Amino acid sequence: MPDTTPAAGPRFALPRLGSTERALAVVIALLCLFLALTTDTFFTLVNLLDLLNISAVNVIFAVGLLVVLIAGGIDISFAVAASVVQYLTALALQQIGGGGWISGVLIAGGIGFLLGAFNAALIYHFRIISIVVTIATFNLFFGALMFFTQGVSIYNLPSWWTSRVVLFEMETASGWAELTLPVVVMLAVVFATWLLIRRLTIGRQLYAMGDNPEGARRVGINIGAMHYLAFGWLGITAGIAGLMQAHYAQEVVPNALYGRELDVLAAVVLGGARLGGGRGTILGAILGVALVTITQNGLNLLGVSPYAFKMIVGAVILIAITLSNSGVGDLVTAMKNSARRGAARKADSGVSR
Repeated sequence: MPDTTPAAGPRFALPRLGSTERALAVVIALLCLFLALTTDTFFTLVNLLDLLNISAVNVIFAVGLLVVLIAGGIDISFAVAASVVQYLTALALQQIGGGGWISGVLIAGGIGFLLGAFNAALIYHFRIISIVVTIATFNLFFGALMFFTQGVSIYNLPSWWTSRVVLFEMETASGWAELTLPVVVMLAVVFATWLLIRRLTIGRQLYAMGDNPEGARRVGINIGAMHYLAFGWLGITAGIAGLMQAHYAQEVVPNALYGRELDVLAAVVLGGARLGGGRGTILGAILGVALVTITQNGLNLLGVSPYAFKMIVGAVILIAITLSNSGVGDLVTAMKNSARRGAARKADSGVSR
């Protein structure tokens, strides 16, 4: 009798969740259940899609920052860099007659990459710890922006930039529920970052450098190139995020993104990225952003002071440093890895000569 059993086809399996992702998913589910029971508006389609639209910019920031953290660095200047990109992109578009989405993305991404490369150059060539460099460039970028613009916003933007692109809309009892362009751009950036760190060899090199920079150098990984790649990628994503923020707000405000860096950093670290480098996932970063966004939205709906949210963000960063999966050793590991990267850069520059 012939075998009638169907031939085995390709098997598709969902990605396995790590312990951090599972814990975050449970916390998010419990928080959503609590807010659904205690508020009338949280579990409505309008509010849920608004959360998705609003969090799109933070997710774009988060996946870019994740690349830097995986490589063993840290950057707190990306939000003000995005503000600089917004302003310079608006001025550049005025010079070329308005442009379009392609030119806007290219200009924003290009300027963002240059700002990220500036950080990388200071860190690699001058052997300065990344957090020190980015604290300095945070103040440099923001101070220069406010000095030259005098804090004046730009409202006269090209129509393509300000025209709302609604991909889905539905009228409900509580208003119109809309899904907008930043969500699609967010998905594209997330996919590109996933390809970078999970499907390309240079992604594995970033993990290797973050985990053991001296070992990475010994096996032939170009430490300098990895610095430019990590910080340049964050610069590109910051530029795109700035473009989307201006599209959503329909104006360029110099200080609109000021302070966003701590929210994103807390979310990414909460999602399992290690401050010492070498660990982190895109799913964890997205879940971290979701938890931070839902918490902020829930506090607003419950009428809690917004200052409470800032306290929570600060507590998350402290707890992540001291009580993460690797314990208090994360901070020590970060310091040791910074020293190792300095030695690796020195040795690498010696070889290049």
